[in-house]
Amino acid sequence: MYVELVVAITDAQFKIGVVATGIALAAMISVGRFCGSVSLPPKPLPPATVSNTPSELIAQAAAAPAVYKDYLAKDAAAAGVAVPTLDEMTRKLPYRFNDKRWILELDQPAIEIAGLKLAITRSREGLALEIENATGAEISYNIVSAPQPTTSGCNSAQALPFNAMVLAKGGRAKRIECAWRAGMSLAITRVELVELSPLSAWYLDRVPPPLVGLDPRIARGHRGPDGANCSAITSHALESGLKSGEIVWRDLVDFYARYRCQTYQFPLIYRAVGKES
Repeated sequence: MYVELVVAITDAQFKIGVVATGIALAAMISVGRFCGSVSLPPKPLPPATVSNTPSELIAQAAAAPAVYKDYLAKDAAAAGVAVPTLDEMTRKLPYRFNDKRWILELDQPAIEIAGLKLAITRSREGLALEIENATGAEISYNIVSAPQPTTSGCNSAQALPFNAMVLAKGGRAKRIECAWRAGMSLAITRVELVELSPLSAWYLDRVPPPLVGLDPRIARGHRGPDGANCSAITSHALESGLKSGEIVWRDLVDFYARYRCQTYQFPLIYRAVGKES
């Protein structure tokens, strides 16, 4: 007697399965090549480009989701949040952006751009940007700015500690933009943010800003939570992708909102779920 079993999955779940499968297969090959018959815990590595048919990929992914779900359970316990379902972790993340050019002047009232209230102020001997999350959700955010007039030596101003990766609902942050000079203003050329679930926020809170391509001028003031130990080293391939625009901030944040940075590395083929729609 022959019984055919068909399991329906979403495109997003399929993408998660492909990424997890590639990582798991790379780990098994590495263990077999370098360790012979010695049994070691799986260490996921970046997946290679996969060219198999969808049915073959689903068959290969049979064991991979169990590993991923185990990480979700352990990390949710560490974060003190509810364990998300696979469906919840594969949904499109709400995304907002505004790429209109804005000029912020000192003593000007705060303006709201893409759900963030922004204003500049003078802090110590530096020009500071004050940021307030007005979205009603926990977010990861990216504000591309340029002091006006353009000056050298912006890094000479002492950085203020702030979280460059995650901003809580109703949360505020203040970051140093440049050393102060009379008549300065700040140009804002892009604001974008992604709304996060509790576990996704916990994941991104542990990601060093270089891994999502944040400007070093801004990222130098970042302070993450104690115990966040993900490597901040980026590959030349990733840096090249960011420079060419083939990989963008949204892609990187989308990936690390779903995968723990202690274990998983960003695959160069990954793009944000639902980005094309």
